[in-house]
Amino acid sequence: MNEKGFTLVEMLIVLFIISILLLITIPNVTKHNQTIQKKGCEGLQNMVKAQMTAFELDHEGQTPSLADLQSEGYVKKDAVCPNGKRIIITGGEVKVEH
Repeated sequence: MNEKGFTLVEMLIVLFIISILLLITIPNVTKHNQTIQKKGCEGLQNMVKAQMTAFELDHEGQTPSLADLQSEGYVKKDAVCPNGKRIIITGGEVKVEH
């Protein structure tokens, strides 16, 4: 009798190949996720710096605080990086809270 189907050995080989592919893929995904979060935070910092410059131009050189930027609508209320760290302005510089 000639039945069509997969043997146990064939199924084990397929599962082995899938597990190897997962072991290769998962570390790369987490690495890229960290890079994306870092780049997103850098982008947010650059945007806040640009908005500080716009505020200074509109307000005759006055250095703004983050609250000033938020209340005037230059920056959204939640200046938070993708990794959860907050953006702060100290001494006229935009920094990421540690």
